[in-house]
Order: sequence, then structure tokens, then C-alpha cells
Amino acid sequence: MARGETTQTKIHYKGEYEDFIVFVDDPEDFKKWQKDSSVPLTHFVSTFTVYTTQRHGVQGPVNAAPHSTLDNEFGTHNEDEVIKIILQKGTMQETEAPERLGFRNESQGPRGAH
Repeated sequence: MARGETTQTKIHYKGEYEDFIVFVDDPEDFKKWQKDSSVPLTHFVSTFTVYTTQRHGVQGPVNAAPHSTLDNEFGTHNEDEVIKIILQKGTMQETEAPERLGFRNESQGPRGAH
């Protein structure tokens, strides 16, 4: 049984002191928003949370950005405003997670050791 095959889209913004990420559910709506800002953010933004990667670029560990970090970089900790800045100035990164094969519970039935 195949599981886990998915595409993840994130917008990466390299700040002066930190790298920031916003996750996007629908890249097509994001591209429409770039041309026409009347498209609601709720149509394509995954969560209204800004994440940092501790200066590890796109691939680093992701943690929610503290208010102090947002204040230092953007002059505000209002996440709605910060998300708009990241979406306007950041770069889109798409990654594909390969499917995983395997059993969920090896202790079931004849697959387990007797």
C-alpha cells in the first residue's frame, strides 16, 4: 500500500537575520494572487503562521517565528502583514515527497514472529 506521496509548496524569504517560510496549499491560486491581489489569502495560504529555519534556508528545521524575530526583521509582529511581505518578496519552492511502501503494523497476523 503506497502512502505519503505529496507535493509541498512553501514560500521562502531570506531576511537579514533569519530565513522565513510560509506554507501554500494551492500554488495556482498563489500565482493568481501575485498578478491580482484581490484573490483572498485564505484560498491558498495553508496556515497563517510564519516559520523560521534558523538560517538553514529552505531545508532547515521549521519552527514558528517568535514575535521578537518578526519585529526585528519586518518592524511588526502582525503575522497577516508579514505573510503578505513574504509572499510578495519570497521565492516559491515546491518539493515532492516520494511514496512510501510498507506495512503499518508488523505485529499483525502471519507477518509477526511466532
